[in-house]
Amino acid sequence: MLRTINEVDMNSKLTLKLNDRTIKRAKKYAERNRQSLSSLVENYFKIISENEELNEIEISPNVLELSGIIDLPENFDLKNEYKKHLEEKFSQ
Repeated sequence: MLRTINEVDMNSKLTLKLNDRTIKRAKKYAERNRQSLSSLVENYFKIISENEELNEIEISPNVLELSGIIDLPENFDLKNEYKKHLEEKFSQ
C-alpha cells in the first residue's frame, strides 16, 4: 500500500530552552521509562492538544445545571483547604 506525503509522519527539529535541573530530571525519567526526551515531549504535546479538543465537547444540560452551584469567595485557596482536609483525615 502506497502512502502519500500527507499520510507520512514527518519529523521536525525543535529547540527548547529549559532549566538545567528540569532537563536532568527529565533525562532520568526518560531513562527509567526507556524513552527518549523527544518521545516524552511529543507525547505531552499530543495529550495537551487532545485535551484542548475535549474542551470543545458539548456539556450536557444536567452537568451545566450543577456547575456554579457552590459560591466560593474569590480568595478561596483550594489547595490549602484540601491540604487541611487531608491532614485532619489522616492525623487521627
